[in-house]
Amino acid sequence: MAEVLLGVTGGAAAFKACTLASLFRKAGHKVTGVLTPAAERFIGPVQLACVAGHPVHTGMFPEQPSEPAPHIILTDNLDLMVVAPATADFLAKAARGFAGDLLCAAFLACDAPVVMAPTMNTRMWNHPAVRENVRILQDMGVVMAGPVEGKLACGAYGSGRMMEPEEIFEVCFRLLGRSGA
Repeated sequence: MAEVLLGVTGGAAAFKACTLASLFRKAGHKVTGVLTPAAERFIGPVQLACVAGHPVHTGMFPEQPSEPAPHIILTDNLDLMVVAPATADFLAKAARGFAGDLLCAAFLACDAPVVMAPTMNTRMWNHPAVRENVRILQDMGVVMAGPVEGKLACGAYGSGRMMEPEEIFEVCFRLLGRSGA
């Protein structure tokens, strides 16, 4: 059984994170979720927690000052971190080492393999700044699961669609197999 941290950012594909959490859980893995504030506009923590079977975290700061820092606790004993969807905003923050929200801080504290499933409009995906951020993350060892071509949330067709949860799970399964988890 692997310990998986599933980060969800505020993209239109956020609802697919519930299916991905379900796939991990059915495979016997422990899934803990982290929603960014933007992700909460698309799905709720209760929805993801019900599917994952574990609490979902949304805040950077603990309720009580005596509690340990959540971003450190969430990455202790972690086998895999997955961010699906990974928006252009999150990719930029992760590539540049920003730590202003729980998911970004957890990424910086994570020493386990990381998979990101980008999703955005084709023009955004092709922008030089986004391409540079992806290159930086890949140079750090982050595995990119997609994006793929397809119909986008804006109605256009092109590259930038998040891979389907089953495809992301397969990428993660192969990565977990290599790491021995």
